[in-house]
Amino acid sequence: MTIQTSDADDSRSGKKNVGAILFACNINAVRSAMAEAMVKVTFPKEIFVDSCGVAPGNPDGFAIAVMAEIGIDMGAHQPKSFDDLDSEFYDVIISFSPEAHAAAVELTQSMDCETLYWPVDNLAELTGSRDERLRAYRHVRDDIQSKLEKYLNKPVAVKT
Repeated sequence: MTIQTSDADDSRSGKKNVGAILFACNINAVRSAMAEAMVKVTFPKEIFVDSCGVAPGNPDGFAIAVMAEIGIDMGAHQPKSFDDLDSEFYDVIISFSPEAHAAAVELTQSMDCETLYWPVDNLAELTGSRDERLRAYRHVRDDIQSKLEKYLNKPVAVKT
């Protein structure tokens, strides 16, 4: 099954059917992992979804906590890199960092796969109190959720 998308980037026009999405960022612990979890919850058995990083990181407790706030359990997520992917059959790769986008473009040179870059805040060097950090993670979560809703034409990861 595929989902008809709209354009998250207003500079392009047209719609596309998407059945497989790969999300990519630097270490696959926050942004790409959040996006993967949101799509899995919203489109179970409709869209094949995976995520990876330029390099694999470690699970991120703040990401797990803010996703739990919206009813999504990311506790079992194990970060992986592009080299660890099980599939190379994606309709679109959505990257959240310039480094991941460059890796996606490299990967898709001989594939019929669209690559999109959605700039989203990188929280790797984030400092501050626990409350300040959680606010920043919530902002990133909500930013990704908004972009996905626009792209996939459906409310994403809504608590039920």
